[in-house]
Amino acid sequence: MRSHIAAVLLASSAVLLACGDASRRDAGRDTAQPGAARLPPATGGDSPAADTSAGKVTVRMYDAAGRDLGTLTLTEAGPTITVAGRLSGLPPGEHAIHLHTAGRCDRPKFEAAGNHWNPTNSQHGTDNPKGSHLGDLPNFTVGQNRSGAIDATTPGGTLRGENALLDSDGAAVVVHAKPDDYKSQPSGNSGDRIACGVVR
Repeated sequence: MRSHIAAVLLASSAVLLACGDASRRDAGRDTAQPGAARLPPATGGDSPAADTSAGKVTVRMYDAAGRDLGTLTLTEAGPTITVAGRLSGLPPGEHAIHLHTAGRCDRPKFEAAGNHWNPTNSQHGTDNPKGSHLGDLPNFTVGQNRSGAIDATTPGGTLRGENALLDSDGAAVVVHAKPDDYKSQPSGNSGDRIACGVVR
């Protein structure tokens, strides 16, 4: 009788040890079922809000008081860059919009954005025989609801290729208080800088 009890206890111990070994092996495996959702790995810091794929970048625009005006998307299209989107909260009327050389939007005057993006050393304005800057864009109109759509294309350049907009310090999109006259130096008599967004 005693030998029978000892045999049963020995067999039970062997089963428990085998189960423990199997559990430890399974702990190192990915046990997710096929098709099950997986969480992305944790990363430090904030995730970028902008799409920074090779041919596209998204820019958040702000006014001099720091109010969010909306988003513009810059898309490389061959040897040009298209700037598109809708901004809200701007004064009604016609406004100039340009690409500037520095990725700085220090309020309230946005002067840290620097000059117009001009890698070809041209003069300002599409009506200028010696122009235009690659950062010169057509004017856009803001309605009485203080909202306006932008769909404009640069005269040339790329985001990161030849005549690249995006260098080590980035760039900026700047909206002006008045329309661009497309000829006056250095910025088309377009008035104060009233909105800005950093391009990186």
